[in-house]
Formats: sequence, structure tokens, C-alpha cells
Amino acid sequence: PVARGGKKPLSGKAITDVELLSLEEDTLDIVVTWNQLAVPNHHETDDGEQTDWRMMSGMFAVDNLTVGAFASLPPANIQALLAKFNRVPAKRGQTIINQGDAGDYYYLIESGRCKVSRLVAGSPVQLAELKEGDAFGEEALVADTVRNATVTMNTDGMLLRLSKQDFNDLLRAPLLQKVTGNEAERRVAAGATWIDVRFPAEYQGDGYPGAINIPLNDIRQASAALDPAKEYIVYCQTGRRSSAAAFLLSQRGLHAALLDGGMRARAGALESSE
Repeated sequence: PVARGGKKPLSGKAITDVELLSLEEDTLDIVVTWNQLAVPNHHETDDGEQTDWRMMSGMFAVDNLTVGAFASLPPANIQALLAKFNRVPAKRGQTIINQGDAGDYYYLIESGRCKVSRLVAGSPVQLAELKEGDAFGEEALVADTVRNATVTMNTDGMLLRLSKQDFNDLLRAPLLQKVTGNEAERRVAAGATWIDVRFPAEYQGDGYPGAINIPLNDIRQASAALDPAKEYIVYCQTGRRSSAAAFLLSQRGLHAALLDGGMRARAGALESSE
């Protein structure tokens, strides 16, 4: 390092043409942590192939390590997480999850592309295309509900699969920050913003003052327009939809907290205090 802890920066003079690579210390620290924990872990697949986790570009892309779900993962969870992922080959045209099925796995795309579609009035409508480094399958796991879309491979590829129990223990719990109604109000007064993830008709009926309405179905696309410097408090009626939305936002590096128990719990707390 050329400077650390307030010390005077070092100086130097190039005696030939040079190229310099500069890394922020936080980014470097995250990458080094993952690298050192991943080195001894060679996961053996069903066909006997040993995989060096450092070579998995989708999972270990710098953006995923420094901004996404893994940036917030406690270091103590890293080794356990690496040991729990299964590497699964997938063929073009193969359906990975079906709309209406129970949630069972969380997926990361190591290589290849997938399309996400949903049945609308009996006809499939494509919603998005996912690429290397993208994740899917988390909504049904976080909200403990059925799959709301179908994911099919557009190309041959390789997926990293994590079971529901391991996902809950190692990823969901560290990422899903819950706040009480009183704490949420304090944060909103300090500058945080409410996000109502219910349908527009619900929001128009009793949405919180100052809240922005982003239905859960739109949260992935809308997250790109949110300010990463702001804090968001996500809510719905019961906390089920908002738990999935808060996880998705946190997974994308946004500061999002969940109103614990939703509007129902907050209303009950207000009534009992009167």
C-alpha cells in the first residue's frame, strides 16, 4: 500500500512506461478473504470432477463479492457456504424451476443464460434473461411460497445450487435485516424511505405517507433506479412479500430493511400502546 492510517503517501518516479492497477482497500480485503477461505475447498461433483471455486467466474465476479449478496455475508459463513453449493450442468431448453412449484433451491449461474417467463392469461410471457453471475429462485425461499415464474435454459450452462435450508441459514438470515415499527419510524424521520411492495390498488388505499410503490413483481427491474446511498424500509400487509423484496434489494447492494410483521404487526403495536 502507498498510504494507510494517515501516513504520508509514498512517492515514486517511473523510469519506463508502466501500467498501474489500483484497488480500493475494502474491495481487496473482501477478495482476499474469499480467496484464502476458498483455496483449500475443492468441491467434488457427482462425476468426480474437482472444482477450484476461485475459477467460478459467475460466483466470484468482483461485482458479486463487493456489491451483491456475498459482500454482506459474514466471513464465518463463507467456508460453510462453499461446501454446501452443488455444481449442476444444465442443457439448452431444460426447465430449472416451474411456476407454481414449491421453492426448494437457490441458484447462481456460473455459465450460460436463462430466460424467466410467467403464465399470463394462459400464455407464457418472457420477463427477463439472466446471465453469468445472476441468481434466481430466492423469492419463493424467502417468502416461503411457490415459484412465481418459470426459468428455462437458453443455452447450455453450469449452475450452482444451494438447498433451501442452507440458503436460509447461510444467506437469508445474514442479509434480511428486520426493524420494529418504532425503529422504522425513527429511520424514516432520519431520511430513510418507505417502499410499499403491494399492488397499486392496495398502496392507494392505505400506503404510508411518503412511501414509493414498487410491487414485488417489479422489484428486480426497479432496483437499478434506487439510490444506493439511501436507506429503504420495505413493507407489505403481513411481511411476506416485503421479506422477499428486502432480500432482493439487499442482494443488489442496497440498504434495505424489512418492517417486521408488516403493516398488520405495526397497527397492532400502535393499538396496544394506546
